[in-house]
Amino acid sequence: MIKVEHLYKTFGELKALHDINLEIDEGEIVCLIGPSGSGKSTLCRCIHGLEKADKGDIYLDGEKMDPKEPAKYAEQRKKMGFVFQHFNLFTNKTVLENCMLAQTSVAGKSRADAEKTAMELLTRVGLADKRDEYPSKLSGGQKQRVAIARALCMNPEVMLFDEPTSALDPEMIKEVLDVMKDLGAQGMTMVVVTHEMNFARKVADRVIFLDGGEIVEIAKSEDFFSNPKTDRAKDFLSKIFYD
Repeated sequence: MIKVEHLYKTFGELKALHDINLEIDEGEIVCLIGPSGSGKSTLCRCIHGLEKADKGDIYLDGEKMDPKEPAKYAEQRKKMGFVFQHFNLFTNKTVLENCMLAQTSVAGKSRADAEKTAMELLTRVGLADKRDEYPSKLSGGQKQRVAIARALCMNPEVMLFDEPTSALDPEMIKEVLDVMKDLGAQGMTMVVVTHEMNFARKVADRVIFLDGGEIVEIAKSEDFFSNPKTDRAKDFLSKIFYD
């Protein structure tokens, strides 16, 4: 499904990613975890194409994603939905309009078809009754669920989440994670940058632990949390799960 080979990314003097290699299978849920500044979000954004890597290759469904082939690259990117930390909803558009916009302007759907799909997805995330509200009237958890519905409206093969709960109040986190759990249970391939360790432990198939822009450890979720192999992972977990 997704393959990353020898990926490098720098920001000035900062080595954000250094020789990243990984593969993510269809239907797999992978959580990217690690300390702040470890490269998790940068890796997620590079996979989607929101950031351009300095060096290395990314493949989707066995085909290289090459920005030098813009038409093909754009079609490949459409196959990946992206959910941002701060929702990125259009504040001057209603919930329904937010979910319809890309369908009509990017995918070329009719308004009727776009509205039908939008309402199906808003129903799926429990927000059909908010169709005519503006984002300013929604809670943080509701905004993020709209953002998930909006991404799903484009019928992606992969969903990428960049810390989708970090901007939420604690009581709103569960409603977003529940939607993500349902997506995973229905077979959606998901790459999730998260600090929610319980979610990673219970929902992820595998965990990729990064530090300093490098992959330190890749393991099945339960194996990582119960028996980390590297000293750096052990130290990280000891500071999160403490007596």
